[in-house]
Amino acid sequence: MQRFQNFFILFFFIQQAIAQPAWQPLAALSQKDSVANWSLHVQNTTVLQLHPGYHVHYSGLNSLDEGYESATSNTTTFYVGRKLWKNASFFFNEEITAGNGLSKTRGVAGFPNGEIYRVGSPAFTPFVARAYLQQIIPLKKSSFKKQSTDQNQLAGNIPSSRIVITAGKFCISDFFDDNKYNHDARSQFLNWSLMAQGAWDFPADVRGYTSGLVVELINTSWALRFASVQVPKLANGLSMEYKLSKASSHTIEIEKHWQLKNNLPGAFRTTAFVTFSKAPYYKDAVRNMALGDSSLNDIIEGNTEATNYNGAKYGFGFNLEQALNKTIGVFARYSWNDGQTASWAFTEIDRSLQAGFEISSFSSKRKTDVAGIAVVANNLSQDHKNYLAAGGYGFIIGDGKLNYGTETIFETYYRFQLTSFLQLSVNYQLILNPAYNKDRPGPVHVPSIRLHVEL
Repeated sequence: MQRFQNFFILFFFIQQAIAQPAWQPLAALSQKDSVANWSLHVQNTTVLQLHPGYHVHYSGLNSLDEGYESATSNTTTFYVGRKLWKNASFFFNEEITAGNGLSKTRGVAGFPNGEIYRVGSPAFTPFVARAYLQQIIPLKKSSFKKQSTDQNQLAGNIPSSRIVITAGKFCISDFFDDNKYNHDARSQFLNWSLMAQGAWDFPADVRGYTSGLVVELINTSWALRFASVQVPKLANGLSMEYKLSKASSHTIEIEKHWQLKNNLPGAFRTTAFVTFSKAPYYKDAVRNMALGDSSLNDIIEGNTEATNYNGAKYGFGFNLEQALNKTIGVFARYSWNDGQTASWAFTEIDRSLQAGFEISSFSSKRKTDVAGIAVVANNLSQDHKNYLAAGGYGFIIGDGKLNYGTETIFETYYRFQLTSFLQLSVNYQLILNPAYNKDRPGPVHVPSIRLHVEL
């Protein structure tokens, strides 16, 4: 089925390229609704990580390896955009991944490599990451501004006030929880719980993608967004649910922009979500474990598909960014979910608080280099603690026991802009109490090197 889907999309783009000129220069964009016909981009990111050995009292099935280990991940993404009709476009991304995360991407809730999936494989694996239709509806009295070509963005003039409707396959964080200083693991902070709201169990398959509908109302200083999308059948699984009346996720976000003195931009976002899925309740799993029944454990670990649909997981998050001057910007996020039903898609975090800053323009010779420093504290709900303490496992953490403590992560990076298209980053993370376990306190030192190419 995947091969036929890829063939159909490729055939569509070849046919369009033959039918019309593939490129339309920006100089030709004179009409308010003008948009370049095509957008073609590619990126490649390689991350090499390691950690030395550290002291532990015991280990479980999902524990981070206590000995020295290293891991390398690689992702390549091809971005194709095509204008269809007035204010409408189609975007298609083919992605190829290879490599592994440390300890097979287990052992830390705030995992240190946001570029790897839990199903990392040494072999190159191609798949369709995004394939969606987008329609822009200009609102009355809109002004127009030019935007340049970019990944999943066509060059042209866009209205300042607009409704944007997106339908198809995408990553929901493409639209929600944005932050100028911390949102992209390919160029900014690497840690899972820093690049997004850690407690937002955002709906996605194991690779980070879902399908559904996003509607945005965007103005010059604020925006309102709503999404309704699919959830996975298994915990952190690849197959998605199609019984949307029983299993789906819904997200809403309000965004406000402003400028302080000297035109220093800032923004604040409030996000809330509710997810309906087959995720069991932690309380039920603990009760069953006491009776010798591990059937719910298998579901929470992502090994077995549940037959029953359960209650809703809900939560919210706050997201702040502010430029302090032309070279320094700060950010902060807080997120929370109820933590009653099992983590289902992103990672096992129920409360998360992060803060940090970015510095650029270090000298006249290194104007495009960037550095960042941040810290994040992750925690669990009481039900989630009880489940792990009883010997339960999730899809990413679980040591067989639990002496609970806050999982705290410090991260810093320096990004060298070697050329207009090539970046080299050196990164260091310090992890305390990985998987919330004070019996495995660390500290775990994780140095990394990241090479990023973008054309």
